[in-house]
Amino acid sequence: MKKILLIILAAVVVIGLVALFIYRQQSGYTKVLTAKIARQDLATVVSGTGQIKPKTYANLGATAMGRVTHLFVKEGDMVKKGQTVATIENVQQEAGVTGQQAAIAAAKTDIAADIAAEKTAEANVEKAKADLEQKQLDWQREQPLYQAGIVSKSDYDAKKAAYDTDVATLNQAVAALNQAKAQTDSLRGHLQTQVATLRSYQNALDLTKAVAPFDGIVTNEPVREGETVVEGIQNTQGSTFMTLADMSVVTAEVKVDETDIVNIRIGQEAEVTVDALPGKVFKGHVTLAGDQALLRSTGMATLQSTTGTEEAKDFKVIVTLDAPSVDLRPGLSTTAKITTAHKSSVLTLPIQALTMHSPDDDKDKKSVQAASTPASAKIPPQQGVYLVDKDKSGKLRAKFVPVTTGITGATDIEVLTGLNEGQEVVTGPFKTLRALKNNALVKRDTSKPVAPSTGGSS
Repeated sequence: MKKILLIILAAVVVIGLVALFIYRQQSGYTKVLTAKIARQDLATVVSGTGQIKPKTYANLGATAMGRVTHLFVKEGDMVKKGQTVATIENVQQEAGVTGQQAAIAAAKTDIAADIAAEKTAEANVEKAKADLEQKQLDWQREQPLYQAGIVSKSDYDAKKAAYDTDVATLNQAVAALNQAKAQTDSLRGHLQTQVATLRSYQNALDLTKAVAPFDGIVTNEPVREGETVVEGIQNTQGSTFMTLADMSVVTAEVKVDETDIVNIRIGQEAEVTVDALPGKVFKGHVTLAGDQALLRSTGMATLQSTTGTEEAKDFKVIVTLDAPSVDLRPGLSTTAKITTAHKSSVLTLPIQALTMHSPDDDKDKKSVQAASTPASAKIPPQQGVYLVDKDKSGKLRAKFVPVTTGITGATDIEVLTGLNEGQEVVTGPFKTLRALKNNALVKRDTSKPVAPSTGGSS
């Protein structure tokens, strides 16, 4: 029994000595997390949320008042350009078109009759010319005979009278021909008036039909057959048959925070995800970066707001998808991740390693008291990291090194100056990093991080 007690006592003494040794070894050291400086591809990404929208869409509104007689399509149907999608009652308009077409047909018949009359008048002129020529020859032959006393004066006068009569007949035929031509021209003018009137009636008839202006999909249809629709007047909006969307060019309209909009440029690449289509990523590019700030609470442009406000603001950004899917529908919630900068194989360090350090914190109290004169000025804090390196005695120390940085990724940031590849820097914990002093003794914390509890809290 005594031997057992002695063994236990010896074990306790050994454990105590080991613990004391470890405590003395670790006293004055700060446990820190570290990471190595490495090269990798780095990208700056700006995210925005919004919804899917077609680049081209149109609300087909009523252009005439009346009762809806036919709706040829329904929501979700595909339509072609020029396809009639809806009609309203058009009895009066069709009657006007039919009556005017009949009037034009009658006018064309009258013109045809006048053209025939022109032909007759032209034939009469030609006949009168031939008769006049014959009478002129007879009279010319009669003149030397009358002067020679061969024919009597009565015969001579008869030839002269026949000539004069044919001259008058020719003039009458020419006048009749001109009158026929003028009548035909008048009828042609009336026909043009009738044609213009027909176009007016036809336009009124066309206004009773809704025609698709482009190939697209019906996304909304607020009216039903039998309902009465009215056209808009002045500032009053008219009835809408349906909304058509051209889904051949699809965009994601998202809102980006005001702090990120300065980095958005036209043509930047983006990845778009849709909540309704998990697992799918659509490639796209920025086609519009809004210049107008929108209030986050109302979505109203700041220039339209009547009251001043200091609330957060967003900017509209439109990303056009390179290869849209047939599964996309207008209004689907979406998230766009826009790559605003990208560099390959650059030096990077974890963002959490960056800290602000004031050189004044490294001075001892005596030097601080000696320097605290009115002429002295505090040195502003510097951005940098704590570099882990061995001192002359082989102990690890955290040495503050100022660094300049470049683009920022999700978890890492580019190193421009101050560090080299392979160097080790302190990355945490956060509280330790904030309180860490320059040249402090450090020890790598190799323990595994404790996973957060998943149990409920009271």
